[in-house]
Amino acid sequence: MSSLQPYGWDEDWAAAFAPYAAQGLLPGRVVRVDRGSCDLVVTEEGVIRADTTYVTPHDPLKVICTGDWAAVDAPGGDPRYVRAYLPRRTSFVRSTSSKRSEGQILAANVDHAVIAVSLAAELDLGRIERFLALGWESGAQPVVVLTKADLVPDATALSYLVEDVETTAPGVQVLPVSAADGDGVDVLAAVISGGTSVLLGQSGAGKSTLANALAGAEIMDVQAIRDVDGKGRHTTTTRNLLVLPGGGVLIDTPGLRGVGLYDAGTGVGQVFAEIEELAEGCRFQDCAHEAEPGCAVLAALEDGTLPERRLDSYRKLIRENQRIVAKTDARLRADIRREWKRRGAEGKAAMEAKRGRLR
Repeated sequence: MSSLQPYGWDEDWAAAFAPYAAQGLLPGRVVRVDRGSCDLVVTEEGVIRADTTYVTPHDPLKVICTGDWAAVDAPGGDPRYVRAYLPRRTSFVRSTSSKRSEGQILAANVDHAVIAVSLAAELDLGRIERFLALGWESGAQPVVVLTKADLVPDATALSYLVEDVETTAPGVQVLPVSAADGDGVDVLAAVISGGTSVLLGQSGAGKSTLANALAGAEIMDVQAIRDVDGKGRHTTTTRNLLVLPGGGVLIDTPGLRGVGLYDAGTGVGQVFAEIEELAEGCRFQDCAHEAEPGCAVLAALEDGTLPERRLDSYRKLIRENQRIVAKTDARLRADIRREWKRRGAEGKAAMEAKRGRLR
């Protein structure tokens, strides 16, 4: 049995890696990405540092990321290089805050997107929907974890909070968890034991504390949060991959201030599955659910079947995603035009040089 199996190595990964094995390269999984040129990769010989110069293209979606399966130089070289990485099964991507609206990959090859939401502050259902859209779009199965459940000692009040989130997250398991006293940790550990999970959430959501509880050790640094608003400073500054004692792999991420959508139309549709289902009954196929006659969505809004907050949130995320897609398409078209101009200029220069040689 391969020593990489606890990290998620399986027969399909081995088959995909076969061409690199024939070149004498070793398989490894990226367990940490630093801002410098070196990354930590776990191989059958243990954790090594490997230079990622060859896998850092201009496209931010194609840079190597925590969770990637890499092809690494055999022992002997200094430094050792990551030469390539295997095609990703899934990837969690958000939009950056840059004006270019580029995507940023946070984790690769994940099976569960664990969204940590603190009960120390008022629930922001809109933000949860945003995380869920990205989670569904990644190809992973979202799971919402309501952390710091010990701060809501009344069982009835806690059940209402869980119910509110379940209504917001159709098809998603919602688990109240208290890392402080251990309640619910075993349930979550069982849910994510069969694959790789990425842990997401805002600063102060209790992600590092939850990661420590799942790992059974004080691996991640934890800082106290402010009593005023339940927020805290970033305690995790890099994305780290941990093997859990109960099985499975966990990728912890820094707290996310911004959760921008990035071409997440399918994910938005899954978050608002009831609205998408209602829309099938609209009179017009291209109904915008604004004022059109025969709109099944507006009818559900009028009779109280569909909460107004859900429709408002749906419209907001749809509009945001459309803007991002439009900006991305415009940027790609501009990049293509620049590339063709560059090639045209190079071709013209080559022709002039050829003519000069013939004279």
